[in-house]
Amino acid sequence: MWRRALVAVSLIGAAGAALAIDYRSVSVPAAILYDAPSQAGKKLYLIKGQTPVEVVVRLEGWHKVRDAEGALAWIEAKNLTDKRTLVVTAAKAEMHQADKVESPVLLELDKWVAVDWLEAAAPGWVKVRHRDGVTGYIRSTQVWGL
Repeated sequence: MWRRALVAVSLIGAAGAALAIDYRSVSVPAAILYDAPSQAGKKLYLIKGQTPVEVVVRLEGWHKVRDAEGALAWIEAKNLTDKRTLVVTAAKAEMHQADKVESPVLLELDKWVAVDWLEAAAPGWVKVRHRDGVTGYIRSTQVWGL
């Protein structure tokens, strides 16, 4: 009976871990995305450096990833890093000095601009750093990769 309980608890824990979303970022200036986990596969498109992707399947040396627009493709695992970036999905996103709407705007970012994820902030906000070194807060609804 104890064994069954232990197995049940282990399975529940494994299921929770399996549901965790795994975001990575492209670590090279540009990487090729394929329709299959092989360089012999059809080349679909290039993805630029620092772009975040969601890893949905892992095979030896390859990851099947989803991009901010929902497209699925294969990328060589060596072209990804654990470094967390986000991409602006709103037409314009304002980076604020603090995690409050009334705080001063530091930067206005265009769609598809990548920023470094630093940490979660107040509900609905995320702390980020722009490539120019400016650090601030963006609404979480205006970026993808969380």
